[in-house]
Amino acid sequence: MGLNSALAIAGRSLEVFTTGIEVAGNNISNANTPGYIRERLYLNPSQGTKQGALVVGGGVLVDGIRQEIDKYLETRIHTSSSDFYGSQQREDIYKQLEATVNELSDGDLSTGLNDFLGKIQDFANQPEVSAVAQLAVQQGVEFAREISEMRARINDQRSSLGVKVTDLVNEANVLIDRIGELNRKITETEAGGLLHSDAGGLRTERYNAMNRLAEIIPIRAVERETGYFDIFVGPDHLVLQGEVQHLETEVSVDREAQVLNVKVEGSISNLPGTSGELNGVIDGRDQILGGFIDELDTYTQNIIFEFNKIHASGQGTEGFDTVTGTYSVEDTAASLDDAGLTFAPEHGSFEVIIENKLTGARETTTIQIDLDGINPGPNTSLDSLRADLDAISNVTATLTPDRRLELSAGENYEIYFANDDSGTLAALGINTFFTGSGSSDIGVNQTVLNDTSKFAVTQGGGSGDGSNALKLAKFIENPVEGLGGVNLNDYYDGMISELAQNSASETAVRQGFESFRNSLLTQKQQFSGVSLDEEAIKVMELQRSYQMAARFIGVIDELLSTLVSL
Repeated sequence: MGLNSALAIAGRSLEVFTTGIEVAGNNISNANTPGYIRERLYLNPSQGTKQGALVVGGGVLVDGIRQEIDKYLETRIHTSSSDFYGSQQREDIYKQLEATVNELSDGDLSTGLNDFLGKIQDFANQPEVSAVAQLAVQQGVEFAREISEMRARINDQRSSLGVKVTDLVNEANVLIDRIGELNRKITETEAGGLLHSDAGGLRTERYNAMNRLAEIIPIRAVERETGYFDIFVGPDHLVLQGEVQHLETEVSVDREAQVLNVKVEGSISNLPGTSGELNGVIDGRDQILGGFIDELDTYTQNIIFEFNKIHASGQGTEGFDTVTGTYSVEDTAASLDDAGLTFAPEHGSFEVIIENKLTGARETTTIQIDLDGINPGPNTSLDSLRADLDAISNVTATLTPDRRLELSAGENYEIYFANDDSGTLAALGINTFFTGSGSSDIGVNQTVLNDTSKFAVTQGGGSGDGSNALKLAKFIENPVEGLGGVNLNDYYDGMISELAQNSASETAVRQGFESFRNSLLTQKQQFSGVSLDEEAIKVMELQRSYQMAARFIGVIDELLSTLVSL
């Protein structure tokens, strides 16, 4: 009985040591496999047997082959990967935006604006030279083109990110399906956890898939006792007890560009947070690029309105036979400051000057714009303004079918404007230089393009008067109420400074996330990675143990032979 038990112990020992060598060999062969998690043979002493007054040990038993992994560390790696890849995408978008803005180069907006204002200064010094006026107008066209082209490039950049969004969504959905499939295979292989062993290869593949998914979106992974992993993003599940849900894209228009938003199928809300490569792309598209577009629009709108307010109060070297506004209202009976105009006028007044071309005689009429809500009667509407203008001798005021104001002078008369402190002329697009409502459609008034004599260079001072052009040349130095009292020059400098600071800050954040993630990956490598030196030592130990077990069997064989020969 004793020799048979000893022989059984030795036989099991040979099986255990052989299994140990197989495990070590598997680790060694996967030492350079990306994401491989080291496996370990777990052993327990066998329960002993009672022999008389003694309890004799029964040798060794294999408790299982399991992966060496710190699951809490794995969760932290998921979070750090999401943070890093999201920040990396935002950093890349900042760099692309800086290249698009191209500040400090000869092609930046500030240089274009300074060139435009320089030409206006030249015009102010030579107000009667049409060639100089033409140069100023063309420089204005060039400046408007630079703004609209910058806006178009940013729009293209935002739209092109849709390709990356689509690719990431497709990759994420493949990973979600693969994790769901691996869950099933692992549960079947491990018999729902009853074998006390890990399906190492399948689990490694699943961990790799989860790690890549965490790089794309911020996931939360929960492991069940059966070996299943449930995957969540925000309140929605992607993998849950054998069921999978995919990401889906939804087309929308934001700031005049077609964009793709992402949500979990069946969900009513978009992906939460800013972490992960996918969220980083979307956040960069909407907040970084979209935010800069908002600032560029604010800058452009104020350039249009502030420049036009000065221009509309000045006069060209020739007056208008007919002038049509470039801006329409939504409701001709509504108060002008609530009629749907791109730029809102204020309470005040402006002057209309009618000049007889034959005699040079001028007649000035002041038009009151009542928008304070205090004076008796309704506020000024486009209808009432048209009536007031139409009442002026030798002026016919009408409304176009698309609700724009049009003024026509009588025969041998021409119209000039002056002293508009209400901004009404600029808001309606009468006697203005710029057209458009923002960075996407800024342009130069076709009337000025066709006839530079309509460029408002003078304030009515006669030949050689360039006083209005001087005011136009310095308009960016004027405080703007809509910008909190900041002038346009300082506002643009602030835009560029903020862009540079935010870009540098995002780079620093990305570096911090990268450093932290690398430290976690180093910890994982130390805990779960394969050390060839350690595995070599284990192989030698197991080899020696195997040899001793084999010799032990030889000893038992000799003892049994002796017993048989008695």
